[in-house]
Amino acid sequence: MISGATLRDAIISASNNISRHRHEVDKLNVFPVPDGDTGTNMSMTMGASVKELPADNDVTVEKIADITANALLRGARGNSGVILSLLFRGISRGLKGLDQASGKDFAKAFGIGVEAAYKAVMRPTEGTILTVSRIAAEKGQEFAEVNDDPEAVMSHMIEHAKIALEMTPELLPVLKKAGVVDAGGKGLVLILEGMYSVIKEGIIIQNDEIASPANADEEEEVRNAAGEWEGEITFTYCTEYIVERDSEIDLSPKELNDFLQTIGDSIVVADDEELIKVHVHTDNPGDALQSGLKYGQLISVKIENMRKQHEAAAEATKKKKLQRVDPTEDFGFVAVAAGSGITELFKDLGVNHVVSGGQTMNPSTEELLEAVLATPAKTVFILPNNKNIILAAEQTVELADRQVIVLHTRTIPQGLSAMLSFDPTATPEENKEIMTEAFKGVVTGQVTYAARDSQVGVFKIKEGDILGLIDGRLVLTEKDPVKAAVKVFRQIYKKEHSFVSVIYGEDVTEEDAQEALRQIKHKIGPDTELTLIHGKQPIYHFIISVE
Repeated sequence: MISGATLRDAIISASNNISRHRHEVDKLNVFPVPDGDTGTNMSMTMGASVKELPADNDVTVEKIADITANALLRGARGNSGVILSLLFRGISRGLKGLDQASGKDFAKAFGIGVEAAYKAVMRPTEGTILTVSRIAAEKGQEFAEVNDDPEAVMSHMIEHAKIALEMTPELLPVLKKAGVVDAGGKGLVLILEGMYSVIKEGIIIQNDEIASPANADEEEEVRNAAGEWEGEITFTYCTEYIVERDSEIDLSPKELNDFLQTIGDSIVVADDEELIKVHVHTDNPGDALQSGLKYGQLISVKIENMRKQHEAAAEATKKKKLQRVDPTEDFGFVAVAAGSGITELFKDLGVNHVVSGGQTMNPSTEELLEAVLATPAKTVFILPNNKNIILAAEQTVELADRQVIVLHTRTIPQGLSAMLSFDPTATPEENKEIMTEAFKGVVTGQVTYAARDSQVGVFKIKEGDILGLIDGRLVLTEKDPVKAAVKVFRQIYKKEHSFVSVIYGEDVTEEDAQEALRQIKHKIGPDTELTLIHGKQPIYHFIISVE
C-alpha cells in the first residue's frame, strides 16, 4: 500500500527528476522559435507543491494528494503545466477518503485526472502528453484488476507510457520530421519515474542539475510585472481622449493618425461612426488634443506624466506580492505581456495589472489569480495574449472570489484590439461577445529568430535565421529582420484592411523601424491607417497586425 508519507516522498522525487532533466525536455520542442520551455514549465509546476508538503509522517494519502493538487493548480505554467495540474487534481479526487492507496486506487485516480485533462483542452491533440497519460492510465487500470501491488502497477504504467511516448512521432508528423518525441509526454514519463523510485525502493531522486548562479529561470520565477517598465522614456505625456464625431465634418481619421505620428509614438486611433478613440505618447498633449477637436467634441480626456508614473511603478514593483482588494468597480482587466512599451500601452488602455509573460515565460495560475484579486472589479477580463497561457488563465475562474472572463487572445495585437472595443455600458457577457468579435478580425504577423537548427515543413532552418510567422505559422525565412517584416506584411495585408500596426522590439534600432515603416507605407491603400509603436518586446523583432 502507498502511505501518505510515501506519496509525499514520491512527489518530491518526481519534482526533482523533472527538474534535473528540464533542459533535456526543453530541447524537444520542435518549433524553432525560442519557446522551448515545456520542461521548465513542468518543473516549476511540480516544484510549486514541494514547499507545501508537510514533514509529518503521520499523514494520509488524501491529505498529500489534496495539498499537491491545490499547489500545482496555483503554480501551473503553460499548457503542459496546467495539464499536469489537472492530472494531479484527478489523483486527489480519486484518493478522497483514503488513508492509504493500493495500486488499483492510484491507477483509477490517475484515470480521473486524464479525463479532466482531455475535457479542459478545447481541441485535444493525440501524440502529446494527453496520449501518454491516457495510455498509461488505461493500461494501469487493466493491470490492477489482476495485480493490485502499487509497485507492479506503477511499473506497468511507466512501461506503457514509454511505449506511448515512442508512438508520438507516428501520431504527429511534425515530431517525426524533427526526429523527436513529444516534450510534454517525456516530462510526464520522468515524473512517473521519479515517483516509482520511492514506491519501489524508497529512494528520493535528488536534483543534481548543474545550474549557473545567475539562473535566468529562477529570476523569472519571482518576477511580477505589474507596473514594470524598463528603458528610457522618450515622450513625457501619455495622452488619451475620445472624440464624439461631428457628422457634418468630413475628415478621415487617417489624417489625425498621420499628424500624431509627427509629434509622438505608441499611437492608437480607433474609430467608428460616432466616436474616435486616441492614444499617443507625446511631449505636446495640447497639440494632440487640438488635432482631435477638428473632428468633433472631446468627451473624455486623460493626460498622465509617464516619468512620474515610472517612479511610482518602480516603487510598486518592489513589493513581492500584489494585495487583494475588494471588488468595488464593475469591470477590470488583467493582461499578459512582455516589453515595457507594450505594458504601458495596455495600462493606458485601461488594464489594471499587466503580468509579465509571453513566449518562453508563461506566468503561473497563481500569478494570474493574484493579479485578478488585486483588481478592484466585480468582473475581471483576462487577456492571455498567448495560446500557451490560455489554459492557465482558465483555472482562475473557479479560484477567484469574483467573476473572471478569459478572452482567448493569442497575440498582443488581438489583446489591444479587444481593449479598444470594450464598452463600459454593456454587460459582461455582451462585452465578451463584442471584444471576442473584435480580436477575431485581427491577423498577426511576427518576425523572430531561430533558437536552434530545425526542419519545419519545407523550411530547413539554421540557428540564428530570421523567421516570419503568420498567426503562429511559419511562412518564410530571411537573414534581415526588416526584409522579413515587409514580406510578412505583404502576405497578410489586403486592400479592405483599415488598420495596420507595426510594433518593434527591444533589439530593433529606430532607423530599422522607420525603414520598415517606410516600405510598408508604400504598400497600403490611401485610407489605411498605419501606426508605429516601440513595444520594446523581447524575442520578436517585429509584431505586425492588420484588421
